[in-house]
Amino acid sequence: QVQLVESGGGSVPAGGSLRLSCAASGYTYSIYSMAWFRQGPGKEREGVAFIVIGDNNPSYTDSVKGRFTISHDNAKNTVYLQMNSLKPEDTAMYTCAAAKRLGWWKLPTTYDYWGQGTQVTVSS
Repeated sequence: QVQLVESGGGSVPAGGSLRLSCAASGYTYSIYSMAWFRQGPGKEREGVAFIVIGDNNPSYTDSVKGRFTISHDNAKNTVYLQMNSLKPEDTAMYTCAAAKRLGWWKLPTTYDYWGQGTQVTVSS
């Protein structure tokens, strides 16, 4: 089993920045990839960013390209999401997920483990 714990959410004004962290524990050697999803009020859950462990070629949903950066620290078993130039439409519960095998990264069923989420609120 793998446990995922997110942190770093909060409330910021538009244009601000936040860095989310997702610490993995347990059988972390089984993790192939990790991703950040978000679900805003009245919206469906969407994949935001994705990274294959050990690969430096992340993927992003179009609305966050150029503003968000996903990274992974192998020594700490932690994935980060640096979010800059935040907009009110980025307001959502952000959740990290881990997969044991390759799959379509935006599909939630690709992932085997999920964290509890951290709230991000961006005010206009």
